[in-house]
Amino acid sequence: MFRTTYTRTLHGMRGGLIGWGIGVAATIAMMAAVWPSFADVDVASLLNQYPEALKQAFNVADMGTGSGFLNGELFSIILPAIFAIYGIGRGARTVAGEEQAGLLEIVATMPRSRTRLLLEKTAAMITGVAVLGIVLFVSMVTGSALADMGIGVADAARASIAMTLLGIEFGAIALAVGAVTGRRSLAVAISGGLAVAAYLLYLAGQLLESVKPYLWLSPVHQAISGGPIGPTLPGITLALPAVTVVVIALSAPVYERRDLTT
Repeated sequence: MFRTTYTRTLHGMRGGLIGWGIGVAATIAMMAAVWPSFADVDVASLLNQYPEALKQAFNVADMGTGSGFLNGELFSIILPAIFAIYGIGRGARTVAGEEQAGLLEIVATMPRSRTRLLLEKTAAMITGVAVLGIVLFVSMVTGSALADMGIGVADAARASIAMTLLGIEFGAIALAVGAVTGRRSLAVAISGGLAVAAYLLYLAGQLLESVKPYLWLSPVHQAISGGPIGPTLPGITLALPAVTVVVIALSAPVYERRDLTT
């Protein structure tokens, strides 16, 4: 018998996490394998045909370097989508999914507060996304070394942290909605809708001057502005963990009082 909800939840998510980790590692390996042939292409001439707004939107202005290549090919949409989808799926399943499956009723009646239960499940979700971030970091460092991409360890760490924080935020939103409503489908719909809206806002902000003042509201912008494989993480990235804390804090008292689905 597992001693805590945290360890029990981690044990239950191990299979899926292994699969997602393999997927992330394979994605980086594929890009590293492509890089040597791409490095010989006259990237500057190719990019001259791109509108400036699209260069900014998809981070392709510096595709002639290993960092710029991954920023443009993976960090502009693929990796943010992977981390957001994993976080949302994990967050929605962690509370609402288990509640609808009838797995939380007994646990919730044990001599511990529901707030503690919620926090332990949040910690397990965060751990899962963080493990995926570690896989990303190790894969980037290894792929860069094998393919001579020139990506520094610190740069890989900053990019991995940005993706991890993005996944955790959307996972926390899904978990919070599930805790408040008890409905997994609603948790997925709301958090997934917010993720799509965040990306559309980010994209529109690159293309339309009238939208630029609102870019800071997009978690995608907060995570990938400036790269994210670059010299520093922008200060706005701190908004990602801040939102995570707020949504969990707001959902805890509602979950503490709500009748569980039976």
